[in-house]
Amino acid sequence: MREAFLGVDIGTSSSKGVLVAADGTVLATATREHQVSRPGPGMVEMDASVWWEEFVSISRELNTTGDTTVVAVGLSGMGPCVLVTDSDNRPLRPAILYGVDSRATAQIARLAETLGSTAIVDRCGSALSTQAVGPKLWWLRDQEPEVYAASRRLFMPSSWLLYQLTGNYVLDYHSASQCTPMFDTTAEDWFRPWCDVIAPELELPGLLWAGEVAGTIHAAAAAETTLPLGIPVITGTIDAWSEAVSVGATEVGDLMLMYGTTMFLINTVHERLTSPTLWSTLGAVPGTRNLAGGMATSGAITGWLRELFGSPDFSDLLANAEQSGPGANGLIMLPYFAGERTPIADPDARGVIAGLTIGHTPGDLYRAALEATAFGVRHNVQGMRDAGGDIQRVVAVGGGTRGRLWTQLVSDITGLEQHIPTVTIGASFGAAFLAARSTSEVSIDQWNPIAEVLTPNLELAGRYDELYDLYRRLYPATESIVHALAALQNRA
Repeated sequence: MREAFLGVDIGTSSSKGVLVAADGTVLATATREHQVSRPGPGMVEMDASVWWEEFVSISRELNTTGDTTVVAVGLSGMGPCVLVTDSDNRPLRPAILYGVDSRATAQIARLAETLGSTAIVDRCGSALSTQAVGPKLWWLRDQEPEVYAASRRLFMPSSWLLYQLTGNYVLDYHSASQCTPMFDTTAEDWFRPWCDVIAPELELPGLLWAGEVAGTIHAAAAAETTLPLGIPVITGTIDAWSEAVSVGATEVGDLMLMYGTTMFLINTVHERLTSPTLWSTLGAVPGTRNLAGGMATSGAITGWLRELFGSPDFSDLLANAEQSGPGANGLIMLPYFAGERTPIADPDARGVIAGLTIGHTPGDLYRAALEATAFGVRHNVQGMRDAGGDIQRVVAVGGGTRGRLWTQLVSDITGLEQHIPTVTIGASFGAAFLAARSTSEVSIDQWNPIAEVLTPNLELAGRYDELYDLYRRLYPATESIVHALAALQNRA
């Protein structure tokens, strides 16, 4: 029997699994589509039963692949999320998702006043934002007191799967470092005084690094998943950090760009750096630290446009967007269609399309959306450099890398080369690699070598500098108007 490693990632719009041989060969993949629920303004949730059901389904499918046997399991998932359970580890409500859920704005303000905004950044590395776990726990206290009173444990997708497989209550250090303001990123441990202020009732999970073995598959999980009894399961981590692992973007000076429903950026830095506009976290790999940024929408906008235009696939829109040319025939878009995370941290920001005429085409709008996400990347990169980040190499990953126009536009607008790896599956592949590394000597350079390097078109630099200046001016010029519109939307 050929040994293989299973990696499963629970994402916002789908769960993905991959079966990888010891030499890095991808043997099989599986995907399960799902949807989030949006029960109210700014709310984005998902039932944790979906995570386990899809893991079981994927495991059963991939575990029947050829003459192979799974010898270790890797996990990752979106985050930081808030799934609370009772004393019997039963979920009390759907999980509140990461920064795309912006319900806790009042609690962010109150918690910042209670603990002190400067003190929070000094201790935790990041300011409070919609990404933070603490305010969402306070939201539960305010809005669902019965749920809050019964809450005893806190899970995220990867730690929930780990519990289901092994019975162990463990979270990785990186995910914990995003539980602002409950984690001290200097001491690398839970900060009990503030944990007691936020959620004294919770038993906080033990901490391990993402690639450490956290337990072995118990009998009930083996029977349900068909995975071998007793094989090791790694701790796992948040999907974007698993994506960085999947392409080897974990050395100081590396920047990972994740092209997906949202855009994510992770810069590995030489020391603990803080920024008022970005997230400062522990890395997925022991001894590493990151500056990170995340946009609330990117690929989600292009998907929305495709549905709006009734286009069955992206190929026609991409072709028309290429013909549109730099600047989309005089359009500038703000990609804040679900608020924005970094670097403006404004849940009430909204999408803006400036310069529209009756002569503009779907291709122009599609190109404007792609350029908007590229301008957002440039804005985040500028914030990283301002905070002391040193970007030496950019590695791109995710489904958006399959179409070259988007990645080329990011290079043209940022002036950065991008390394495109051979395998762009992403987080599930990174989880499988961490599982393999926990049991054997493997190298990500062998598993996933760089296949292509995209270089910026320097002839377009002046044009895009001019457009970027307009992009940066558009948000402050429209901020008060879109905030008023967001208030109307929330009341509706």
